[in-house]
Amino acid sequence: MKARLKELEKRIGYQFRDFSLLRQAMMHSSYTNEKHLPRFQCNERLEFLGDAVLELVSSEFLFVDNPKVSEGELTKTRASMVCEPSLAFCARDIELETYLMLGRGEEATGGRGRDSITSDAMEALIGAIYLDGGFTNAKEFIHRFILSDLEHKKLFFDSKTILQEIVQAEIGENISYHLVGEEGPDHNKSFYVEVCIGEKCYGAGKGRTKKSAEQEAAYQAILKLKNGRGERCI
Repeated sequence: MKARLKELEKRIGYQFRDFSLLRQAMMHSSYTNEKHLPRFQCNERLEFLGDAVLELVSSEFLFVDNPKVSEGELTKTRASMVCEPSLAFCARDIELETYLMLGRGEEATGGRGRDSITSDAMEALIGAIYLDGGFTNAKEFIHRFILSDLEHKKLFFDSKTILQEIVQAEIGENISYHLVGEEGPDHNKSFYVEVCIGEKCYGAGKGRTKKSAEQEAAYQAILKLKNGRGERCI
């Protein structure tokens, strides 16, 4: 496992002085339970710390970047930036799920792809970097892997709303989402959804929930509309 975590260090561009902190950040409670380790050795304490560091860094970023925006809007924007799906999305960018240490039961039920687990691990990683290298290194990590390319991330997370606005303003057709398939056992199911504008399909998505599949389908539809295309996707 050490070799795998060394690979993660290279991926994030940060080398730990205390390597045990990185190991702890990747250690889910299901793993410590299975190995009969003390509960405090899992990544939950680091997650608690990383959450606070992330809130401070993201608050400062928004405050400086939006000098005329009200407190209410800043709070709303921050909440969307650091919510569970957003952090899980950022975690997937660095393939964080592949480095997690899970118990066999959690592994078997699809825990490695669960947003709640990967988002918690992302916060735990922030906490580990903060303890190991201080605030500056943690801030650099957050800016590089969470606060970068926000326009693209907003487009993804607000895709259903943005698609509705585009279609109402430019096309005037009805939008409909259709579940076209499911696969996997109940505890680890994937859903496939298509989105249609009028009678034409503009996007398809896959997700662990119908809602996430719809978001992906809407996102793909926006990309096609932006690129001036609207071919059938089936």
